[in-house]
Amino acid sequence: MTSTEVTTESEGSEPSSYAAARLRLLQEETRSGPPRRSALASLTDDWLTALFTAAAAQTGVRGAALVAVGGYGRAELSPRSDLDLLLLHDGSADAGALASLADRIWYPVWDLGLALDHSVRTPAEARRTAGEDLKAQLGLLDARPVAGDLGLVAALRTAVLADWRNQAHKHLPALDELCRERAERQGELQFLLEPDLKEARGGLRDVVALRAVAASWVADAPREGLAEARRILLDARDALHLTSGRATDRLALQEQDQVAGALGLLDADALLRQVYEAARTISYATDVTWREVNRVLRARSARPRLRTILGGGKAAAVERTPLAEGVVEADGEVVLARSARPDRDPVLVLRAAAAAAQSELPLSRHVVRHLATAARPLPVPWPAEAREELVTLLGAGEATVPVWEALEAEGLITRLLPDWERVHCRPQRNPVHTWTVDRHLVEAAVRASSLTRRVGRPDLLLVAALLHDIGKGWPGDHSVAGEVIARDMAARIGFDQHDVGVIATLVRHHLLLVETATRRDLDDPAAIRAVATAVGTPSTLELLHALTEADALATGPAAWSRWRASLVADLVARVAAVLAGRAPAEPEPAAPSAEQERLAVEALRTGEPVLALHTQAEPPLEDGEPEPVGVELLIALPDRPGVLPAVAGVLALHRLTVRAADLRAVELPSELGAADSDAGLLLLSWRVAAEYGSLPQAARLRADLVRVLDGSLDIRARLAEREAAYPRRRGLKAPPPRVTVAAAASQLATVIEVRAQDAPGLLHRIGRALEQCEVRVRSAHVSTLGANAVDTVYVTREDGSVLPDEEAAALAKALEEALR
Repeated sequence: MTSTEVTTESEGSEPSSYAAARLRLLQEETRSGPPRRSALASLTDDWLTALFTAAAAQTGVRGAALVAVGGYGRAELSPRSDLDLLLLHDGSADAGALASLADRIWYPVWDLGLALDHSVRTPAEARRTAGEDLKAQLGLLDARPVAGDLGLVAALRTAVLADWRNQAHKHLPALDELCRERAERQGELQFLLEPDLKEARGGLRDVVALRAVAASWVADAPREGLAEARRILLDARDALHLTSGRATDRLALQEQDQVAGALGLLDADALLRQVYEAARTISYATDVTWREVNRVLRARSARPRLRTILGGGKAAAVERTPLAEGVVEADGEVVLARSARPDRDPVLVLRAAAAAAQSELPLSRHVVRHLATAARPLPVPWPAEAREELVTLLGAGEATVPVWEALEAEGLITRLLPDWERVHCRPQRNPVHTWTVDRHLVEAAVRASSLTRRVGRPDLLLVAALLHDIGKGWPGDHSVAGEVIARDMAARIGFDQHDVGVIATLVRHHLLLVETATRRDLDDPAAIRAVATAVGTPSTLELLHALTEADALATGPAAWSRWRASLVADLVARVAAVLAGRAPAEPEPAAPSAEQERLAVEALRTGEPVLALHTQAEPPLEDGEPEPVGVELLIALPDRPGVLPAVAGVLALHRLTVRAADLRAVELPSELGAADSDAGLLLLSWRVAAEYGSLPQAARLRADLVRVLDGSLDIRARLAEREAAYPRRRGLKAPPPRVTVAAAASQLATVIEVRAQDAPGLLHRIGRALEQCEVRVRSAHVSTLGANAVDTVYVTREDGSVLPDEEAAALAKALEEALR
């Protein structure tokens, strides 16, 4: 039977009327959310009921029913949701008639372009399939009759639920493992910039799993906030379906503003924050529920053994082990002692949290809820014990995270630290960041806990790590705003005036070391003195060094490397010398090394570039993964215009990432045969890394450089081809480049900072623009984080003098225009 024939014979079901009514419903601006999902399910029920009734009459099939399963069974139809349908029959109908009945239902659905997941089974077949396929069983747990023999459906539901409960000891661990595997693949919804609302951990699939656990009668999920969290994710998915016109659950960046507008939210950040909060509620409920499931299943498996050992007597009482005053361990969780009085002990919340983290045990959900309602507020400033317990909690390492999340789930963190509300679930648009702002702060404290042996005041390090980005919830520079907030919070926590000042300094300057190390010439005394002035004391420098590393490690893999660590360590050593009273020496022109002299003599002899590559395989990181191969590239060549853009272009063409570049004129001793030469000589020292693949040969680099300099290789055209093919996200427009002059950053040169979208040949374009402005580049320092590049170049006039302020400003403006 063809699709056309089925549609014609089923005209009584009026598919066109259903399609029109469906379209009107989806376009109604006054109805959205749960009412619209319910109305869409009801409308679809009516249409399918008419299809089934007409088809059953025409085929003569009795003892059959149409069953909605999965999301349709829960009446959660989003605009582009699949229809999950089961044609259930008692086995009495002729196979041909049954197939005809199915066709008369399935084909009209397909004709309207609706996605359909369908099956035809007897109750016994459905139960057998459910027993073999966990996903099929989860769908049947939400089975709902649409049309036909209601008794047949009711009997199947009863049998499936009984099977699920009887086999809970087998099915629940399998479901737990399924959820874990999915989370490993999809990530955590609450931290993803483009989350999958259904599949990611904390998404709609986990809500279905929690319903299944509740149906097993083994454990029940926390109900507080769960229904609202589920509604938020479903509403976001509805809006995503309508704005994108696609059946997608991934909240892509280019869709987020439209989805936010459809939901009446201010912007994409407001949308993500709402979605993250919902996902966090679901994730916490998931953690608590599976912990309870595993506890119950362990207890059930232990009971037969206990009855044997005890001769059929009563089971032994749960052992309670003291952990701290008012805090004990019971059955693998941290609970309150029977004598604990939260209403009279304001430090009990932090004491219980610290004990749980130190013992690497979870805080009982019931205890956290009890503390949230009964605990007495801490006085301000906090007593010394409270401050010490907070430091103990922060210093527990990885075990801090689940305890902190448990406190945050019940609102205890914002009660202890009211300013925390500003960073709670706040997204970070920079793809370098792995976490939301609040989780990044906790991760920074976790990282700092492993560095406490390097500092004299570990308590200040841990609290500064927790607060270093606290200003991101406020307008303006987050470091400046954070200094003010951290000062207030540190005083609230109970630190004295001196310690409050140290914490505020650490927060204000938490980016100072890494930015100076990667963007400034460390041989310039002005850069070293500026850091020393900002830091003030050796002890603060020691703390700032550790905080810098903890912050970078907590940001993500792109934010820290052996190379960055070595630059920061070098800077710290130089600043420490200044703080100890040893002024930084004014740099003198360095004499060429033996190899540099050899290259220079060869360059003078041939009149062409001479190259040397030194490969340095850097040590592996903590996780054992090797870093990209580091390369030192030395180039000697006669001085001429266009050297910087030419070399930068060739390196970009060979997919070498520039980390730093130093350019200087050299003079060779007369005994090397250079006394009679009028040609100036340039020596370039580059620090580069292979983007991917194997390193190019020095001979190939040299050949291409020669061709660029003599004009036979159009490097601009080649790089333009590369840039045109550079992957960009659909619908995203990078912000324009920004070029500024770093005032008083150096006494030796004018320092220009370029912030732009990273792309092949960016340094080539910068060098070409600087050449056109007739300035000499002394050195360049490149820092790339994700899609953003911050390139710092030290420039002088042709005679080596610093540019006056007016010329420097004009240069920055011209460079910015050239990069647009």
